[in-house]
Amino acid sequence: MSTHLEIAGIPSLPSVGLGLWKIDREQAAQMVISALEVGYRHLDCACDYGNEAEVGEGLHRALESGICQRDEVWVTSKLWNTYHRPEHVRPAIERSLRDLRLDYLDLYLIHFPITLKYVPIESRYPPGWFYEETDGQMQTDRVPIADTWGAMEELHRAGLVKHIGISNFGCSLIRDLLSYATIRPSVLQVESHPYLVQPKLLRYCQSENIGYVAFSPLGAGSYVPLGMAQESESVLTEPTVVRIAQAHSKTPAQVVLRWGIQRGTAVIPKTARVTRLEENLSLYDFELTAAEMLAISQLDKHQRFNDPGVFCEQAFGSFYPIYE
Repeated sequence: MSTHLEIAGIPSLPSVGLGLWKIDREQAAQMVISALEVGYRHLDCACDYGNEAEVGEGLHRALESGICQRDEVWVTSKLWNTYHRPEHVRPAIERSLRDLRLDYLDLYLIHFPITLKYVPIESRYPPGWFYEETDGQMQTDRVPIADTWGAMEELHRAGLVKHIGISNFGCSLIRDLLSYATIRPSVLQVESHPYLVQPKLLRYCQSENIGYVAFSPLGAGSYVPLGMAQESESVLTEPTVVRIAQAHSKTPAQVVLRWGIQRGTAVIPKTARVTRLEENLSLYDFELTAAEMLAISQLDKHQRFNDPGVFCEQAFGSFYPIYE
């Protein structure tokens, strides 16, 4: 099986990446170096994660020491919700490039189909979800996705990014985007794991040659400390997953990640432990049977842990559903 995901016929996106959401700033540089040392060549970053400067430091040190070459590493970042107006798109990517110490990104995504009132970079960065930190409320802005996408296309034409794409979009928004896009989205990144299989969305993306990247591919784990999931909701303790893991002498996490890449998606598991890096990357020396793939897919509960329609109201006092 290829270790890369084909995007519109271009086999360029490593199918396992390191997700950098919730990696503490003091850990991020060394985590990036350690990941590149063991063979990772895909880093998933974002302005909103608040650690791009530290990620950039780690990447710079890895490149300087010869661990890898720049053209071997796929680096993704994301346009935050406060920068959707066309005049704010280029300054946003330029700040990410400066923090990451790069001349270009391999992929830049619209992080959410959510538009918030602009917060100047020099005032607060990353800006988060609030317009004013003291009011604890989201303040939305009215910007058509078409306007934002046009500015994303200009980034591509300027050579600041090789691919542009979207995150947290559904089929209807993608279909609408394709109706006017001059440069098509290369990638969709969405939450995807055995409790949220999303087969129609994956099939649609594959039919349109849009790469599908699964964030939170192990499910609940990243959300338990945030109070957005319970320990009991872990797919890694499912008897089906445990049984299949034992049959292959693998861990439950390796089985779930293998299911992800074997169904044609890239996965970006997050870990803050160096010991887990090699485990999450060791997915290419075994293959799940068709029956095992089906059994894991049948665990689907349509359970979404990262849902703005829930967490925006709980955390920010604003009801903002995007998936319904």
